[in-house]
Amino acid sequence: MSWTDERVELLKKMWGEGQSASQIAKELGGVTRNAVIGKVHRLGLSNRATGASPAKAEPKEKPAPAPKAEAKPKPAPKTEPARPAPAAEAKPAIPARRQIIPAGQPLPPQPSANEISPEALAKVNEIEKKAKKLTLMELTEKTCKWPVGDPATEDFWFCGLPVEAGKPYCEAHVGVAFQPMSSRRDRRR
Repeated sequence: MSWTDERVELLKKMWGEGQSASQIAKELGGVTRNAVIGKVHRLGLSNRATGASPAKAEPKEKPAPAPKAEAKPKPAPKTEPARPAPAAEAKPAIPARRQIIPAGQPLPPQPSANEISPEALAKVNEIEKKAKKLTLMELTEKTCKWPVGDPATEDFWFCGLPVEAGKPYCEAHVGVAFQPMSSRRDRRR
């Protein structure tokens, strides 16, 4: 089946009248609904005008390029919100927390160390003197898994003292890792 000028005109007329692609395919004969839809899109008739004549349907295909022209200015607002983003990047703490450190490089000072109470730090220092200094392969369910040192160095080890029930750490390290929310909030102020 080929699209003759007569068949195309009939398609335009019926499409303009608001008939469905299936109805048009039946009327034309020898074409499928999908073939009608494809031809409609190739002709630029996707905008329907109910009760419109073919002459009225043709001017509607000319405005179709106009939305394409409008689509070009739309990315401009997308670039404008990107301008405030550098202001958000001015906060040095956010990128520093997400920074990836290559293996073998020393870790930067951790901000959480400043938030730990002096009492908890003193207790941790005392406990770490008594620690078993286990390697990863020596850890069990009953040993404290608190890491100490830089994992990229040979001086890295785990506490290894007996854990508190239901926790992965010993009593001293639980006090550092699981602090009440209110005390953390108070220290930040």
